[in-house]
Amino acid sequence: MATTTAPTVTDLSSTTRDGLGSSPRRPDGTLKVTGEFAYSSDMWMEDMLWGMTLRSPHPHAKILGIDITEALKVPGVEAVLTHEDVPGAKCYGLEYKDQPVLAFGKVRYKGEPVALVAADHPETARRALERIKVDYEVLPPVSDSRRAALDPEYPLVHEEGTLKIHEEYHQSGNRVRYQPIRTGGFRDVAGEKEREREVLDALRAQADAVVETEYEVGMQDQAFLGPESGLAVPEEDGGVHLYVATQWLHNDLWQIVPCLGLPEDKVRMTMAGVGGAFGGREDLSMQIHGALLALRTGKPVKIVYNREESFYGHVHRHPAKMRFEHGAKADGTLLYATLEIIVDGGAYASATPAVVGVASSLGIGPYEVPNVLVDAYGVYTTNPPCGAMRGFGAVQACFGYESQMDKLAEKLGMHPVDLRIKNAMSQGSRIITGQELHSPLPMADMLQRARDLPMPADRSALPDPSDLRTLPGGVAGTTHGEGVVRGVGYGVGLKNLCFSEGFDDYSTARVRLEIVAGEPNVLVHTAAAEVGQGLVTVKGQIARTELGVENVAINPSDTRVGSAGSSSASRQSYMTGGAVKLACEAVRASVFAIARERGVVPADRNDADLSLTGGKLVSATDGVLTSLADLLGESASGGTVVEETREHHHRPTEMIDPVLGQGSSHTQFGMCVHRAVVDVDVELGLVKVVALDAVQDVGNVLHPQQLAGQIQGASTQGLGLALMEEIQVKDSEIRNPSFTDYLIPTILDTPPMRIEVLEHPDPHAPYGLRGAGEPPTLSSTPAIVAAVRDATGRALTHAPVRPEDIVGIDL
Repeated sequence: MATTTAPTVTDLSSTTRDGLGSSPRRPDGTLKVTGEFAYSSDMWMEDMLWGMTLRSPHPHAKILGIDITEALKVPGVEAVLTHEDVPGAKCYGLEYKDQPVLAFGKVRYKGEPVALVAADHPETARRALERIKVDYEVLPPVSDSRRAALDPEYPLVHEEGTLKIHEEYHQSGNRVRYQPIRTGGFRDVAGEKEREREVLDALRAQADAVVETEYEVGMQDQAFLGPESGLAVPEEDGGVHLYVATQWLHNDLWQIVPCLGLPEDKVRMTMAGVGGAFGGREDLSMQIHGALLALRTGKPVKIVYNREESFYGHVHRHPAKMRFEHGAKADGTLLYATLEIIVDGGAYASATPAVVGVASSLGIGPYEVPNVLVDAYGVYTTNPPCGAMRGFGAVQACFGYESQMDKLAEKLGMHPVDLRIKNAMSQGSRIITGQELHSPLPMADMLQRARDLPMPADRSALPDPSDLRTLPGGVAGTTHGEGVVRGVGYGVGLKNLCFSEGFDDYSTARVRLEIVAGEPNVLVHTAAAEVGQGLVTVKGQIARTELGVENVAINPSDTRVGSAGSSSASRQSYMTGGAVKLACEAVRASVFAIARERGVVPADRNDADLSLTGGKLVSATDGVLTSLADLLGESASGGTVVEETREHHHRPTEMIDPVLGQGSSHTQFGMCVHRAVVDVDVELGLVKVVALDAVQDVGNVLHPQQLAGQIQGASTQGLGLALMEEIQVKDSEIRNPSFTDYLIPTILDTPPMRIEVLEHPDPHAPYGLRGAGEPPTLSSTPAIVAAVRDATGRALTHAPVRPEDIVGIDL
């Protein structure tokens, strides 16, 4: 990775091995590579029971009755539960309590949980499920998201008046949230449809080029390899201890407790090994179910979903239907943009309101456009529930606005990079909500760098151009080079980082310094979820850098310490890293205070003169003053233990207003630029991505190797959305709930990735860092699709691109 400025974080760790700026080995890395790491599905306790879930076979139906009599007769069955057995609140939700613990009244999606069984063996539980009789009155599916958004006569998924999400969200009918944004000429006529059309017609008349297109983004799955699973253990005090794979322990806790009817101190949660997440573990899966069964039976209960159940048991990326229009002058200057975006949230709200907030506020991307009209909708349907996934609403919008930039450039006869540079935002620009970009945003420079990266070798220059591994279709031997055309495309994505719209986003960290066996040791304790991103490594790096101590241990994440927020929104290094930094600074200040009390520090030395380095207290003026071991003494023999807990909060944000869509709603912004090179067999509709190069500004690099992994992983997920990943839904039913039929990129599909990293520190962030995990997911998809367009000349308005789209067959 190349950098353009001196990495500040590397300088911070120059005297500390494995501190910030280095790439220490992950503490969980070896165990994961060798297969010894314990994931949540590996947990086991003596005499535990197995829990299983009966799920609705219908996407929409009334429940007329449930008979569990025959299931209870199966030998080995210890409990069968329905909604009548939920002791507390019947519904829960990530943000809004609209999702039943177990369905009652009716089911709203295929796979909705209806009943639970606990038995002594998984096969016993399965047989018992088959004996539960549910009397359904099947209802027509409510599956058309556009009608759900715009047709007041369309059947309701939730009865009118039963839900109240937020008075400013314009919730009505099947709309979970409607968010308009109006700027420029549209501002003074906001909401007056006839006058808005008049303004639009006037702007069209001024434009030298207008492009108007409908786009669609399919439903993508997070496709984590570790299925939903966990272990619920009843406690002697009447409570329960849950070991689960999740993204936010405390939000799980706050949803679980009301449903169990227990006080919060009776429910303890400990993070189990997480086999991937990408947003799919923000919502609950088996947590309440396992706890209910454990409390009813008095025994530990383990629940593990199989792969098909996992497809039904977690949320997916919102599919989106979009209509864009852009107008520009002959020199490429953008005059106006309009956007209608409808995201399908499925049966329950989950994160849909927040996804609409992101999709609307970032709806036209990082471009200076004086006149903007946005109508963004999130809706209920009886389709599979959708929620958080890497990119969170910005992915869908990015595919649309970047496709528009390519089409506009073609119409104007401009290079697509030149058009983007012409209209690029920079520090001090304002996005369409009026929020200022308050940190460096070198977009024009990034675009130029991406264009200047070396191109991959032409096929004719390869050692063996007929090598099947280098061709679309690979070793399947579908082509030997006939009909293969190369294309190049670009994509840019602007992503908000951390939580938005007035959410009190914070993280808590506890840091303990003590002397063990004559050496200083640090213990870092947070509730942050390690979901594969490497936070467990970064926490240790921060502690080593701030306290100058090599021996750092990371306590398992649980609810005995304050919330760390979710491992999502590219926020953990910023938020939990910030909390660990604050706690370490407090420990360091306490050590300085102790040294003063004991006369170790000269009276005229202030804290700025002092530091902790290599296990010693050092004065810039006088050199080494003492070792930490001598200052604090052995903890086992009554020595001094220094422990501090701190919360880190980012700068406050605010809700977008419900009329004009104005407000400083986001914490931080990240950007990535991709250049994709593809070879396309235009006769067979097959694509090989030859190169997927990225330029990204990350503020400051904390762990170079993990950063590269984040950019590569996010880019690969974007590749999947561009070319192969889509949950096929027809009449609200998933048609491909398996990794046989739902395709994800393998190493054979993943091209070489040249990564160029820029470091322009964010002055408002800890260490100047900028969340890096999500922006590449945005820009990689439109870059690849643009490259396929370049090779084929096809419009390609749907992601993922299907073979029939390339060859022009209407299936």
